[in-house]
Amino acid sequence: MADNLVIVESPAKAKTIEKFLGKDFLVTSSYGHIRDLSKKDFGIDVKNGFAPNYIVPEDKKNVVAQLKKLTKSVKAVWLASDEDREGEAIAWHLCEVLELDPKSTHRIVFHEITKDAILKAIKKPRFIDQNLVNAQQARRILDRIVGFELSPVLWKKVKPSLSAGRVQSVAVRILVEREREIIAFKSTSAFRVTAQFIVNGPKQSELLAELQNRFPDKKQALDFLTKCKSQQFVISDITKRPYKKTPAAPFTTSTLQQEASRKLGFSVSQTMTLAQKLYEAGKITYMRTDSVNLSETALSAAEKIIKKEYGAEYIHTRQFKTKTKGAQEAHEAIRPTYVDDVDIAAGSSGEKKLYDLIWKRTLASQMKDAELEKTTVTIDISGMHEKFTAVGEVLIFDGFLKAYIESTDEDSEEPSSKMLPPLKIKELLEPRQILATEKFSHHPARYTEASLVRKLEELGIGRPSTYAPIISTIQQRGYVVKDERQGTERAYWQLILEGNKLIENQKIEITGAEKGKLTPLDIGMVVNDFLTENFEEVLNLNFTASVEKEFDDIAEGKKNWSTMLKTFYKPFHNQVELTLKNSERSKGKRDLGVDPTTGLNVYVLIGRYGPMVQLGEVEGDNKPRYASLLKTQYLETITFEEALKLFRLPRKLGVFEDQEIVVSIGKFGPYARLGSLFVSLKKDVDDPYSVTLERAIELIEEKRLADKLKVIKSFPEDETLRVLNGRWGAYIALAKANYRIPKDSKPEMLTYEDCMTIIKNAPEKFAKKSSKTAEKKTTTSAKKAVKTTKTGKSSANVTSKTASTSKTKKITKTTSKPIAKKTLKPSKKITTKKSVKTSSKTPKK
Repeated sequence: MADNLVIVESPAKAKTIEKFLGKDFLVTSSYGHIRDLSKKDFGIDVKNGFAPNYIVPEDKKNVVAQLKKLTKSVKAVWLASDEDREGEAIAWHLCEVLELDPKSTHRIVFHEITKDAILKAIKKPRFIDQNLVNAQQARRILDRIVGFELSPVLWKKVKPSLSAGRVQSVAVRILVEREREIIAFKSTSAFRVTAQFIVNGPKQSELLAELQNRFPDKKQALDFLTKCKSQQFVISDITKRPYKKTPAAPFTTSTLQQEASRKLGFSVSQTMTLAQKLYEAGKITYMRTDSVNLSETALSAAEKIIKKEYGAEYIHTRQFKTKTKGAQEAHEAIRPTYVDDVDIAAGSSGEKKLYDLIWKRTLASQMKDAELEKTTVTIDISGMHEKFTAVGEVLIFDGFLKAYIESTDEDSEEPSSKMLPPLKIKELLEPRQILATEKFSHHPARYTEASLVRKLEELGIGRPSTYAPIISTIQQRGYVVKDERQGTERAYWQLILEGNKLIENQKIEITGAEKGKLTPLDIGMVVNDFLTENFEEVLNLNFTASVEKEFDDIAEGKKNWSTMLKTFYKPFHNQVELTLKNSERSKGKRDLGVDPTTGLNVYVLIGRYGPMVQLGEVEGDNKPRYASLLKTQYLETITFEEALKLFRLPRKLGVFEDQEIVVSIGKFGPYARLGSLFVSLKKDVDDPYSVTLERAIELIEEKRLADKLKVIKSFPEDETLRVLNGRWGAYIALAKANYRIPKDSKPEMLTYEDCMTIIKNAPEKFAKKSSKTAEKKTTTSAKKAVKTTKTGKSSANVTSKTASTSKTKKITKTTSKPIAKKTLKPSKKITTKKSVKTSSKTPKK
């Protein structure tokens, strides 16, 4: 048996560290936190200085028993959890639960999982930092207080089963305020004029330019183009200005989340899950940091690889300074553990892509600025005061752009610059085409996960370890949804002058199409309004940021954690009691008008099952009519006409097979019902308000045929036992569990006895049980799964999503040749030394 026991949070980390230590060290995992606040009686003794009542959860008792057994068989215990506050708390809980002597227990930390870093940490152990532990406890207890006291208020005053959180509710507030800006926004239009000039020289070339001002309406744009028919266009000024572009700093947690979203389409949670895997495999440094510093070792390695890959002329060693409000955890930026590893051989496709991004960003940060020359050409119009401007760029030296180009959140409407042809002052230009296009102002952009993280960071709300949980929680609670909008059609004018011919075209574009944007749902807006009205202090952005600063002070030993909680708790608790006693129930109710047919009032509000419209009042025996809102309708934007239309459902279409076919809208969208058979209407094809009886019958017959083809065999011995056709082939279904059919068995030939034998002999992991069944009977394999998936940090969904976009899309082609958009055309081709390798493998869920 080894003399030393090293305890880390995750099995993957344990496996990596084990490679670097000798036979005298045994490395094991705690599978994350082994204790948490009890949910019984609040879990906090408020009267006794907010003393926490910690318990070991049921699923961690076996882990704790095993760790206790191991600690008794070794001479020394080393606690090697992560170096942040959460990791320090895990080490403290281990010390407490395993009854270790704090004076003889070694606490070691490292920013990267390498042999040198591990051995260096072993040589310099320290004691557990109680200040860091107290900062984590203060955050955990404060969040428990807010959640446990606010949630019951919401149950009584808004709707059952709701919940609130200190930071999450503030994040929802940011999204709600942006959504209301969008609702209030009134779009205006103006005509943007661009021109395509012919430059006559030794070689004929083309020059693209734009008018410096825009015209507010079509008439003025037409007047301008008409005047241009008889005018001359001459170059009046050419100015050249050299400038430089500086590379971005190495990645912090938030900038990695933002760039992975923009470049790779990863969600914030997915990025953190992949980064944690890379860290635990020893591929990158610690992934929860807001520092942009690089170690001397990393700087030296970067210098060597830049010289090797790009040449000595590209080297520019620099250290960046952290600018984030309230930055802490000042260790090192996220970088490859070994900078000279251009890529990683093992790992999923997502891990390889994320590593590639980190590698390029790290290298680029230590490369020279890109040198460019910007040329601005002013073109006068004879007899008119308006002027055209052409802008061009020449890339003199590509510098860091050879390795990496940073992305932005939104695509710019303005065209980028390009190289210009040889030009001289007083040179006459011949207009090939002048184009005036109607452009509409756009509402403020909805937040993506990445841009919300940036906003939270700017406000000093949250810390590197909290961004991903915040984003995940507000979506899981149903307050916010990552939305996809198809957009709507909009007409716009395009006016074209070619020679003396003036063409007017009215075209159609799709506007408002979005993907991956965060939209607050109705219940999120109602909850936000209630909380901001009654708990303005808690949801105040500056207050939330100041609390983060107090946690920092506790971590530095400048403030007592129980005193900080006491200062917060008394006024907060008093406000909770006052709100429960005095405030009205909030349903987000809005009066839309009076129904002209019945004379009854029409309202929109939050009901027990979600947003709905109400016709009539609750008075005596009178019962109002209710109708659910469509998924595309919202409390704050639904119109009176749209609300009245909802009362036209359910519709009776007619009789089929002696039963009435009824069309309505349910939880999963529009449907047709025949007796107990429900058939969904086809999305974007069938309108519940106009679908015919014939079409409904057609959908019912299709559903019956599909169901018939799905059932291969049923058995009189047990009606819940069936052999079915599934997405991945035939399988056996019994009650709510599914079982694989062996490859050597023919599904259609199976007997009742064959099926029962297969079920009896099936490995337990192949039976996919319903959530209710799983809750009632926790199996050994399920417990094992819990252990192997918990890492001590926030859970994450690792499904790759498409990068968020928000564009106005043209859907008709121009009848005449349009002016081409300008694009960056450097004098040297910008190439990246290394391309992203792809893999057929997808990130594990």
